Amino acid sequence: MSPVTALLLLALLGHSSGIPMACVQVPGALVQIDAGNGLVFGVNQGANIYTLFNGQWVQLSGALKHVTTGAAGVWGVNNANMIYKLVGGAWTLTTGLLKQIDAGGAQFVAGVNTNNNIYCLSGSATVSANGGSPLPWTSVPGILKYYSCGPRGCWGVNSGNAIYYRHSTTPASCAGTSWQFVSGSLVMIEVGSDGSVYGVNSAGVLYRRNGITANAPVGTSWTSLQYQNRKFRHVSADLGLIWAITNDQKIFRCQA
Repeated sequence: MSPVTALLLLALLGHSSGIPMACVQVPGALVQIDAGNGLVFGVNQGANIYTLFNGQWVQLSGALKHVTTGAAGVWGVNNANMIYKLVGGAWTLTTGLLKQIDAGGAQFVAGVNTNNNIYCLSGSATVSANGGSPLPWTSVPGILKYYSCGPRGCWGVNSGNAIYYRHSTTPASCAGTSWQFVSGSLVMIEVGSDGSVYGVNSAGVLYRRNGITANAPVGTSWTSLQYQNRKFRHVSADLGLIWAITNDQKIFRCQA
């Protein structure tokens, strides 16, 4: 990448100078991780599912390519895009097909399918979901490859790595009202249970959104977070901790 291109990308991200993270490597290897409500879940390259318990990874039964934990419970999707919810310690098959799912909304679930169509499940349906009846998934206008929600709205990225924020998402009306384009370029984005927003770009650089408040849920700018020149593929955040996965599947617990 030329210096001119690099400067243009930084300007596009509304970039403020990067800051170093203090990180500790966590034993294990994962390709995806999600933290929420004080819990941490992840999956490895073999689709094995793990949760962190007393500082140790404990394997759960089943096989998933993406797992999520949050106010809406613990959910996941497998390689066939079938959707599961953890009910009473067991994975329960529900209805619908998604390639990526997020349980971090205000007690609602959202995700995208293989056609990058966006769907969400209202709070009441999320809580009562037990595999016994079809789920009333709501279609959300737009096309995204990754979608994540939190207490102050939902964020997503499309196939061109453009970033969008969805206004007015609530448990009763999870589809929200309108999209707002946000400057920047990310391949994935995650909203923490406290409303914080993190993402990773195509170069493996980790970013945090600045200036997010109840009155300004979109925030103001991006800051890059660095640790030993590592390149990252996935990030999640909860309780002031950043959980990041590198391109070579190493797991780091960080603060910045």
